[in-house]
This record gives sequence, structure tokens and C-alpha cells, in this order.
Amino acid sequence: MAELKFFTERLKLRLVKMADLEAVHVLHQMAETDQYNTLGIPRDLEETNIIVDGWIHDHLKKTIRNYTFAVELEKGGFIGLVSLKLSSEKFNSAEIWYKINVERWNQGFATEAIRAVIRFGFDRLKLHRIEAGCAVENLASIRVLEKAGMTREGTKRQILPLKTGWMDSFEYAILDEEFIS
Repeated sequence: MAELKFFTERLKLRLVKMADLEAVHVLHQMAETDQYNTLGIPRDLEETNIIVDGWIHDHLKKTIRNYTFAVELEKGGFIGLVSLKLSSEKFNSAEIWYKINVERWNQGFATEAIRAVIRFGFDRLKLHRIEAGCAVENLASIRVLEKAGMTREGTKRQILPLKTGWMDSFEYAILDEEFIS
């Protein structure tokens, strides 16, 4: 596949590469980014390597169904990840998830990155619907998803197996006709 990348006002998003391994590992080691994440902190660099290798393998398929983007500052520097996982073709939808370095929280980068991936999903992939889930106690992510234009549609009860126990998840979505570039 040709290199896939796009830019926002302050960010560059591109498909994850093996060169990102160390930065992804550092991101996954942060307790703050792990608090509401079901992946868990990888035991070591090799475990992170297996995760990143899976993402890269997904990008090499003839038809990509799982896009994982490295989020970088426009002038360089890895700050996080955002992913778009497509559903079956019949539903023409996808789920988005993201993880941003705690040092870059509360600066609008997560919202900016998510909006860029939503735009990619609607404009380039011609999706009808994009969804996201968010732990009900994750107030920062709730704000991010709502600022990105997503609508809360409901709650899944005790769906997230977190370190603190089972937690409910708010379900968000945006439709192609609702998205304003």
C-alpha cells in the first residue's frame, strides 16, 4: 500500500510503522493512559512489538479493515495513536479509539486527531457511521468525543474489564450526514 498520511492544522497522522515501537511502548506504559483502557500495560517491549506488528500486518492486507495511525506534532514528535476499525461491509461503519500521551492532554490534540480520522472515514472510505465507546467515569474522553461531534446514544452496562472492576461504557456515534468538516 502507498504511504497513507494526512495533516491537520497542528498534526500529522500516518500509519504506524515499526520505527514507532519505542514510542508506542512508552505510551502504553503510562498509568494515566491505561486507566480506562482494556488492553492493559504490556509486560515488556516484546509484548508491545506483537501488538504493533499486528497493526502493521493489518495495513499490508489488500483490503484494510483496521487502520492504526501514529499521531505526530506537525513539526515532528509522536504524541499518540488513533485507530479506525471497520465493521463488515454490510454495515458500512467503523469504531474509533485513541490514546494520547498524558503530556499532551487538555490541548485539543485528541479532538483534532479524531476529527481528522472521522473525516478520513467519511470522505475517503465513504462510511455511513462511526462509533466510539468511553468509560462512564472518563470525563476527559467524554468531552473529546462530544467536541469531535459525536452523539451519546446509550450505555452498555459492565462491558469494560478495567483494573478497578467492571465498568459501564457510554456509546457514541456520528453519521456521515452529521459530520461538518
